[in-house]
Amino acid sequence: MQKVQVVSEIQLDLDQLLSGIAQLDTSTLTELQQQVSRLLAHRRAPSVSQREVELLQQINQRLPLAMQQRYAELNAKLHAETISTAEHQELLALIDQIELGDAKRLQHLVELSQLRGVALDAVMQQLGLGVPVYG
Repeated sequence: MQKVQVVSEIQLDLDQLLSGIAQLDTSTLTELQQQVSRLLAHRRAPSVSQREVELLQQINQRLPLAMQQRYAELNAKLHAETISTAEHQELLALIDQIELGDAKRLQHLVELSQLRGVALDAVMQQLGLGVPVYG
C-alpha cells in the first residue's frame, strides 16, 4: 500500500500530551520511555562517546511502571499491617530487584565518572541526580 505524508499544525500542551500517553499499553509505554531516555542522553551530552551514550541510557532507565505500582501497593499494605505472607515475600523480591537495579545504576555512574575523569558526585550533579547523604 502506498503511503501519503500529511503534515499537521496541531499543538498540544504537556497535560494533553500526557493524557494521550497514559492511554498507551504498558509495552508501548516502556518503549516510549526508552526512546525518551535515549533522547535525554543525547541532549545532556551531545558530543560524547558511544559508550557514554550507552551508560547515560542505562543510568536513566527506570523501573517499569507496573513494578513501581506493585511496589507502592505492597509497601502501603506493609505499613498498614494488612500484608499477607505471600505478598510480603513478593515485596521482598521486588526490593531485591530494585536494589540490584540501583547497584547496576551506581556501577554505570562510576564508569561514567571514570570516563570523564571527574568525581562521582560531580557526574551526579551534572546529570541532575541527588547525591546521597550518609551518616
